[in-house]
Amino acid sequence: MKRVNVLTLQRISAADRTRIQAVDPGVVLTDAGGWFDGEYRETWPAFTAARYLPPDANGSGTRAERDALLAGADVILGGFPFPLDLRARAPKVKWFHQRPAGASNLLRGDLWGSDVVVTTSRGQANGLAIAEYAVSGVVHFAKGLQRVALERESRAFQARAYRPWLLEGKTACVVGAGGIGQEVGRLLAALGFRVVGTRRTVPSGPLPPGFSIVGDAADLDRYLPDADVVAICCQWTPQTDKLFNPERFALMKPGAIIANVARGEIIDEDALVAALKADRLRGVVLDVYVGEFERPPPDTLWSDPRVMITPHVSGMSDQDRHGGIGLFCSNLRAWLDGRPLQNVVDWARGY
Repeated sequence: MKRVNVLTLQRISAADRTRIQAVDPGVVLTDAGGWFDGEYRETWPAFTAARYLPPDANGSGTRAERDALLAGADVILGGFPFPLDLRARAPKVKWFHQRPAGASNLLRGDLWGSDVVVTTSRGQANGLAIAEYAVSGVVHFAKGLQRVALERESRAFQARAYRPWLLEGKTACVVGAGGIGQEVGRLLAALGFRVVGTRRTVPSGPLPPGFSIVGDAADLDRYLPDADVVAICCQWTPQTDKLFNPERFALMKPGAIIANVARGEIIDEDALVAALKADRLRGVVLDVYVGEFERPPPDTLWSDPRVMITPHVSGMSDQDRHGGIGLFCSNLRAWLDGRPLQNVVDWARGY
């Protein structure tokens, strides 16, 4: 029987611990969820700590005890935040799985570009909740509901100012028609939208439900002029950094709605502000923004009633359907059997 030391840095339930241990009799699981919270407070921005750590969480054990936990691990299950010097302190680790879906979360630490195999929960996040958030934001601006807060403050109705859309027959472009993007497209299609999408690799089989066409990244500029709604659902990579720049905003249909549930860095925020000043956008839905782990959003965006910003909460709901632990268990079985793992991060590709 092969013994494998699995260390979890992510807070997990007793049921999830049982699932991991049931993968194989040789799995020795050490649950260190919460142990490193004090280190995170010291090494991550204060804004990050306040956002992602429980208010009274200061960690457990001594530095030497935490170092020993990392040093003895063959496999590590992590979350966000994570030890920035994890690779240096875990010389035996062969594989790291992070429960979040986005690989870009790891850019800060010494795992990025290292010899450790890293997998993510891409495609296993709370995709339906994220899609419902994106669609609800689109409907918010399509029906002019941003006026509600303005009229509450002024205590005066301006009924003629609403200018609501009829959704049926409008066109939506989903940028990144993967797991989350496909859910967004399906829901928009159910509301009557014609849905087009782009993704890095065009599917060879049937189109995803609700989509009339899915092209590759080069087709984006061809789709934008006809899109009433643009939903950004792609990974943040060197190729998608500031993907929405002045040129792309110029290509967009005047009065369009844009929703970003991916990463803030995919939008050039200076170009976004310029597009708003030029009154080219009807509404902007942002669950993410540049520097969201370090600081509040810029006032130029937060103060604009045409912009709805939330603190990366689109995946939250009253039902946790995150499949990250299930994927980890499946990958753990494959790792023990010497088979390929799912969702291995390609450092050059960026996810």
